[in-house]
Amino acid sequence: MSTPLKMSGETAVSELTKLYESYGYTKYKMSKFEVYDLYAENKSFLKCENIITFSDLSGRLLALKPDVTLSIVKSVKDERTAPYKLYYNENIYRVNRGSKDYSEIRQVGLEYIGEVDLYSTFEVISLAVKGLDIISSKNILDLSHLGFINGLLNETQLSAVQRERVYTLLSERNAHELKDFCTKCKVDDFLISKITALSKIYGDFRKTISAARTLSINSYMDNALAELENLYELLKKFNLHKYINLDFSIVNDVTYYNGIIFQGFIEGIPGVVLSGGRYDNLLKKLGKNTEAIGFAVYTDTLNSYFVPESPYDVDCVLIYDENDDVLAVSEAAHIFSLQGKSVLVQKEVPKDIKAAQYYKMIDGKAVERNELS
Repeated sequence: MSTPLKMSGETAVSELTKLYESYGYTKYKMSKFEVYDLYAENKSFLKCENIITFSDLSGRLLALKPDVTLSIVKSVKDERTAPYKLYYNENIYRVNRGSKDYSEIRQVGLEYIGEVDLYSTFEVISLAVKGLDIISSKNILDLSHLGFINGLLNETQLSAVQRERVYTLLSERNAHELKDFCTKCKVDDFLISKITALSKIYGDFRKTISAARTLSINSYMDNALAELENLYELLKKFNLHKYINLDFSIVNDVTYYNGIIFQGFIEGIPGVVLSGGRYDNLLKKLGKNTEAIGFAVYTDTLNSYFVPESPYDVDCVLIYDENDDVLAVSEAAHIFSLQGKSVLVQKEVPKDIKAAQYYKMIDGKAVERNELS
C-alpha cells in the first residue's frame, strides 16, 4: 500500500523555489495574457487543442496562458552571452483531461537557456531529482534520449508519418505491434529486432544501460549513450543516482525536443509529476539561435493526494460576542499566538473548520470548552 503524501502543493512550491534560487535561478513573471498566435502555431508543444481566447479593445486576439515556456523563449535575446537561468511559479489555463471544463493549474518550472553542456544538463537534472526528494523520498526519475532513438530510426527509410506511429508504439511499449508495423513498412529485419528491443528497455539505469549498448549501431547512438552514462556518473558522485531509471518509451514531440528527456514520478500518485528535457528545436522554430533544457513540476496534482499530518484545520477556535471586552479578546488571541498556536477568532462556531481546542470568552477570559455547538 502506498504512503500518503505529506506535502501539499503550496508547501512544495515554496520549497522548490528556494531550491532553484539557491542555484542562481531568478523568478520569471509573465502576464496572464499572450498573443494567441504564439500558442496557435505551437499547439503540439502544448499538447492541447483548446485555448481560452478573447479580443482586446484594439481587436487583437489574446489567450489566457496555457504554457509558460513558450513565453520565456519568445523573450530570449540572441545577443546575450550569459545563459538565462529562470524559474517560474505561474497559473496556467487548460482543459481538464476527460472533460470540457477549464482549470486554473499551478505549475512550477525551471529553464536553462544558453549553451547546454554536460554540467548544465547535470545541474538541471540534479535539481529535478532534489525537487522530487523534497516532495517525497519515494520517487523515480526516468531518463531517455531522443538522439539514441532517432539514431536508430535514421537507419530506416520510414516516412515522417510512419515514424510518428513508431514513436507512439514505443511510448506504449508495444513490441508486438512495433514488429508488425515495421514489417509492413518493409524495415530490415535486423533493424526491426533493434527497434522492438528498444521498447523493452526500462528499469534501473545500471541494469539496463548494458542492454542499450547492444543496440547501438552508429555514432549518434554512441554519443547519446555516452551523454547518459556521463550524466549518471555525475549523479552517482553526489548520491543522486538511487532512483534513476532508463526508459526509452519516453518520446516527447521531436518537432521541439532533442537530446535528453525525462519524467518524474512519486509513489502513490498515478501519472507524471515532473516532465522535462532538452528543447533546442523549439528555440530554432521561434528563431532563437541558442540551446535550452528545463522542466515543469505539476504541483496542483500533489493536493489531490496530500494527507495532512494533523487532522485539524486550526489549533484553537475562540468565540466571543458583542458584550465581551475587545481588549480582553485581543489579549487572549495574542497569548495563543505566543504559544505558537494558530487561532481562529469569531462570533460563531465555524461549521466547516475542525479545531484541536475550543474556547469561549467568559468574564474576560478564554475558557476551554468541549466542541461548541
